[in-house]
Amino acid sequence: QVQLVESGGGSVQPGGSLRLSCTASKITLAYYAIGWFRQAPGKEREGVSCIASNRSDETTYYANSVKGRFTISRDHAKNTVYLQMNSLKPEDTAVYYCAAGPWVATHPEEFDYWGQGTQVTVSS
Repeated sequence: QVQLVESGGGSVQPGGSLRLSCTASKITLAYYAIGWFRQAPGKEREGVSCIASNRSDETTYYANSVKGRFTISRDHAKNTVYLQMNSLKPEDTAVYYCAAGPWVATHPEEFDYWGQGTQVTVSS
């Protein structure tokens, strides 16, 4: 059974930073587009960032709300994808999920495998 596991969430003050990690068992993440999504209470799940597979030059996508503050990257040796989040704002508070799919996309339905999520809380 394919399993994605997120880690690195926590509570930080506005302006702080966190780095989320997404690891996987039974699949090689480099062969998949990996997306980071978030879902705040009462809101729909939204795409935050995505990185294409190594067959597609690992191009990246960022939602306008996080552009310039978040950076997605891969460590192939560790089979891990990271989301570096800087200059965090209270509106970034949500459960963050990573997902694996065939191509860069922003809609959750286009991803096949999901993690269980990690909570990020930004508050003073």
